[in-house]
Amino acid sequence: MSFASLGLSAPILEAVAEQGYKTPSPIQAQAIPAVLKGQDVMAAAQTGTGKTAGFTLPILERLAKGERARANQARALVLTPTRELAAQVGDSVATYGKNLRLSSAVVYGGVKINPQMMRLRRGADILVATPGRLLDLHSQNAVRFKQLEVLVLDEADRMLDMGFIHDIRKILALLPKNRQNLLFSATFSNEIRSLAKGLVNNPVEISVSPRNTTAKTVKQWICPVDKKRKPALLTQLIIEKKWEQVLVFTRTKHGANRLTRYLDEEGIKAAAIHGNKSQNARTKALSDFKNGDTRILVATDIAARGLDIDQLPQVVNFDLPNVPEDYVHRIGRTGRAGSRGQAVSLVSADEFKQLSDIERLIKQLLPRQLMDGFEPVHDLPESRLNHRPAKPKKPKKPKPGHKDGQRAPKKVTEGTNKPRVRRSVKGLV
Repeated sequence: MSFASLGLSAPILEAVAEQGYKTPSPIQAQAIPAVLKGQDVMAAAQTGTGKTAGFTLPILERLAKGERARANQARALVLTPTRELAAQVGDSVATYGKNLRLSSAVVYGGVKINPQMMRLRRGADILVATPGRLLDLHSQNAVRFKQLEVLVLDEADRMLDMGFIHDIRKILALLPKNRQNLLFSATFSNEIRSLAKGLVNNPVEISVSPRNTTAKTVKQWICPVDKKRKPALLTQLIIEKKWEQVLVFTRTKHGANRLTRYLDEEGIKAAAIHGNKSQNARTKALSDFKNGDTRILVATDIAARGLDIDQLPQVVNFDLPNVPEDYVHRIGRTGRAGSRGQAVSLVSADEFKQLSDIERLIKQLLPRQLMDGFEPVHDLPESRLNHRPAKPKKPKKPKPGHKDGQRAPKKVTEGTNKPRVRRSVKGLV
């Protein structure tokens, strides 16, 4: 099968060929014809499957034949949970639409709103946005949806996890009812299907990979170690195994900063990317990592969502995630497109529950390997595969001030569910 057989026109095919792609991925082969027919789509696809092109290519094809966007109007709206993913989708639109007379814009929080308002005065055939910033722009009459033809919810599961459901409902109420709807999610959870009931009409349902499975091209193993010795062990692995490009996940923003400082002091150039970093700092850190100026990128789950890094050889779980599905998302950034990858998890005794939840989810026991000189004092218990189904999660409620992946300062700490405890002179309140 070729891209030409999917019904795409010559200008788009030329742009695709310039990127070196010859045959569509499974998600593209199924989604593109459905979108071109004007059908609603529900697609389950992990990061790295080519899903972004799966909706940008047919949307470009459809919009190329219609009337251009008027001032402050958008013809297609793509909602994403994070700034990084919004920028990635924007790049895809620009890359594949380079030979078309279509305009696009990307808007997200964390940067000044005035330049975005000025840009939208010219209208945008394709508008990529995070929910909070889009509502801000609409409240200031900077964007309208009278011309809207297509709505895309990208990584809908992550948007629900981040508490965007109320923002999404507000946005849906602003849109014309006669539109095409495309919903992309890593999984079809009960929460996603509930959202889809009020969104898509008789959708084409596409699933390109079994639910919560990991790629066979990724070598997974864990290294038991005491928590305090994790930084030294990571340094040893990087030096001994001569790793040149490693994406490292920590559970918290503060943990990412501490680890980055430690690696820098050991002579290993590292950068952190998380919600407290400015957009410019995050963009620079990712750019330096991609071009090899930075050897190690330390990230939290929310900040890393949507990162697109070709041929990433190593992912390290410095901390195991509290949500087992996040393990699948993390290691899905390596071993893409048939290339080999490696996912290493540094696991301390107090993370045994997280490890058990992950192994139950992926239905396999992860092999263990002790490193000389780093044998743990606190032994990590032996795993047994637990086949009992996990209890379903309740959808999160949004926190006050929660917009575009940013939570209200000093109220919620990324990566922890512990409530803050206030003390008064009389004791606990």
